Amino acid sequence: MIKTCYFGGGCFWCTEAIFKKINGVVSIFPGYMGGHVKNPSYEQVCEGYTGHAEIIKIDYDSSKILFEDLLSVFFSTHDPTTLNRQGNDIGTQYRSSVFTNDDKEVEILKNYIEELDKTFDKKIVTTIEDLSEFYLAEDYHHNYYNLNKNVPYCSVVIGPKIKKLLNSKNSFLKDV
Repeated sequence: MIKTCYFGGGCFWCTEAIFKKINGVVSIFPGYMGGHVKNPSYEQVCEGYTGHAEIIKIDYDSSKILFEDLLSVFFSTHDPTTLNRQGNDIGTQYRSSVFTNDDKEVEILKNYIEELDKTFDKKIVTTIEDLSEFYLAEDYHHNYYNLNKNVPYCSVVIGPKIKKLLNSKNSFLKDV
């Protein structure tokens, strides 16, 4: 059965590149959610005044990977203890967030964070936000890492995250 979840883990180029490597993920779309401006542009979101987070919409096959497994990948590939920031990307648009309307997933997420909180020195600040309108990012953001591996941001920021994931021997990794 195909299900959908929405994760904000900083820059959507990073999170998209990570989840493209995960078995059971059917499709990924970068976009914006959680703000108050209709049809925001990347430039507007980057200014930080729209309230939107950069997120990815993940369609996944729940017979191949569980929501909990996706959470495991999500929380292990960004810093959920840093408020409104991932590395040099600063602002509410880079907040660690999960958007959901599903009460069961909210409960799973809360329990997951509660357990995970015990393993961090700092408190997890990932927000659990109500699902709102998803705005698809502009075309040039789609598959950004794979199309731009030589761009400094990709090689310096995204590349090490991919390497960390691949070195983790995560059982959810696609054969690469």
